[in-house]
Amino acid sequence: MYKINTFDNKTEISGIDFDIRHTCDCGQCFRFMPCEGGYLGVAYGKPIFVEHRDRGAVFHCTQEDFEQLWREFFDLDTDYGSIAAALPQDNFTRSAVEFGRGLRILRQQPWEALCSFIISQCNNIPRIQSIIDRLCRLFGEEIEWQGNTLYTFPSAERLAQLTAEDLAPLRCGYRAPYIINAAKTVSANDDFFDRLAALDTVAARKKIMELEGVGPKVADCFLLFGMHKLDAFPVDTWMKKAAVYYGGKFDPSRFGEYAGIAQQYIFYYARSGNGTVNT
Repeated sequence: MYKINTFDNKTEISGIDFDIRHTCDCGQCFRFMPCEGGYLGVAYGKPIFVEHRDRGAVFHCTQEDFEQLWREFFDLDTDYGSIAAALPQDNFTRSAVEFGRGLRILRQQPWEALCSFIISQCNNIPRIQSIIDRLCRLFGEEIEWQGNTLYTFPSAERLAQLTAEDLAPLRCGYRAPYIINAAKTVSANDDFFDRLAALDTVAARKKIMELEGVGPKVADCFLLFGMHKLDAFPVDTWMKKAAVYYGGKFDPSRFGEYAGIAQQYIFYYARSGNGTVNT
């Protein structure tokens, strides 16, 4: 069990396989940005700054906020060491795990994850971040935090009221009607995400793909990062490149119930430009 220490409205954790840099840079989220030795972001309408520490971090929040939100959001009570040890021990997987050691799958707000990954399709990370930043500035709510103006992610109810023309300043192209359609569907069904959470991954994938503009890759990203279904296995361009080390294609079942965590190690390692294995 990791140690928790509180001081000056900060909460420090130590003795844990957690790296805020790998967690925020591995492609699973788009609103946590590097800032003065850590990462600053907003989740569930609340701002947080997290300082990097070796095998730990300092959260700029009270222990109450840490316990009520951030401990679960950063998935700090899951034993990633045991999960990594249970993954296949081929050279490429071992190299990917070692490279990304400390990353954790965030428990993101489902609506934010769904909307973000609709935006992500056929897009690169800097452009995704820019579109989402404009979305939040235009339609989210302002938060003043230690001299910084931050923004909440706009609710599905807010976006459901808009038109494609309203979203034109985002420069998100053909994705605009997909965003609005998803917002209308979610806002019209209060239990939309609860019903998805109750389904297994296969059934949840089929259901979410009923939304216009949600294909297999977007669906699996949403299920992994927005619903925390850890067997979801998104495959994009980087994963297709990494598949050469697995016989040319992926069989997610080889990674077991934590295939999504294996996917994130592999994706992050491949996207970093690593095309060789450590032997």
